[in-house]
Amino acid sequence: MAGAGFALSGQATEKGNFLVGSQIGLSAAQSNVKNSAQTGEATEESPRSVLISFSPAVGYFLINDLTLGIRMDYTINQVKEPERNRIEDSDLLFGPFGRYYYPVFKDMSLLFELGFGFGNSSDIQDVNGQQQRIKTNIFAAGFGPGITVFSEKAIGIEAMLKYKYARSNFNTRIGGVEQDVLTRTNQIDLFVGVQFYFGGVKKIQMY
Repeated sequence: MAGAGFALSGQATEKGNFLVGSQIGLSAAQSNVKNSAQTGEATEESPRSVLISFSPAVGYFLINDLTLGIRMDYTINQVKEPERNRIEDSDLLFGPFGRYYYPVFKDMSLLFELGFGFGNSSDIQDVNGQQQRIKTNIFAAGFGPGITVFSEKAIGIEAMLKYKYARSNFNTRIGGVEQDVLTRTNQIDLFVGVQFYFGGVKKIQMY
C-alpha cells in the first residue's frame, strides 16, 4: 500500500521522462563591492537590492527521481547603494542544474536542487554624478529545498527556497583613473513555478 501511495509522483519522475517549465522568484540580496584603483586605493560598499527573476528550464530524468537539465535565468534588480541614488541591474544567465525528488505522498514530493549560471550583467551606475551603462561577465551558484504537488495531468506546482552566490568583475575608468570593480552577492530567493512532465514525446498519463 505504501508503494502504491507514491504512484502519482513516481510516474512523473521516472527514468526517461522530461520536464519543461518555469519559475518566478522574488529575493532580497546583500552585496559587497570592492573598487581597486591603479593608485593603490581601494573602497568597499555594501548595497542592498530587491530582485525579480524569471527562470525557464528543460530537464531529463537520467534515473528515477533525478533530473539534469539546463536553465535560463533573467533577473531585474533595483539596487540601493549607501549615499547613492537607486540604480538598475539586469542579469541573463544560462547554466546546468540538477534536481532530486523524494516522494512523501501520492501527489507530493520534496525536492533539492543545485544549479550554476554563466552570463552577462548589464548595470546602470552613478559615476561622478552621471549614470553609465556597464556590462560585465557574471558567475552564479545556488541550491535549496522545495516541494512539488502533482496533478493528474502531469503538471507540477512547486515552491522553492534557494540560497544563491554570485560573483562579477569589470574594469572602468573614472576621472582618468582605471578601476577594477569586484562584486560578490549573497541572496535568498523564494520561487514558485509550474513544470510539465513528459514521457518521451508524449505527456504522461497519471492515475
